Amino acid sequence: MQWSTLTSEEQLAALLEKSFNKPQVIFKHSTRCSVSSVIKARLEAGTLPEHIDFHYLDLLAHRSLSNKIAEDLNVYHESPQVLLLQNGECVFDESHLVIRMQDILTEVV
Repeated sequence: MQWSTLTSEEQLAALLEKSFNKPQVIFKHSTRCSVSSVIKARLEAGTLPEHIDFHYLDLLAHRSLSNKIAEDLNVYHESPQVLLLQNGECVFDESHLVIRMQDILTEVV
C-alpha cells in the first residue's frame, strides 16, 4: 500500500478539496500502540483500491494536526482511527479493532 504522509494543515485542506472528486482516507496511527500497528498491517495486507487516496497521520509527531482534524470534521479523536472523506465531509469514522478495508469500501459512494 502506498500511503501519502499527512503532516500539515495545508495538506489537510488540499485533501478535503480533492474529496469532492475522489474519496480520501485518513489513517490516524500511533507508532507506540500495538493495536494501531495491527490495523495498519491489516489495511496494508489487501489490494489498494485505485479509486481512493490513502493518507497516513503519525499522531505522536503531529498531534496538533490530529486535533484540528477532529475539530474541523466534527469527529471524536481516537487511535487508531480511519476517516473516509467525500465531498468535503467525514462520511465514515471507525476506530480500533473494527477497522476493516471492506467497511471502508462499502461506504464509498
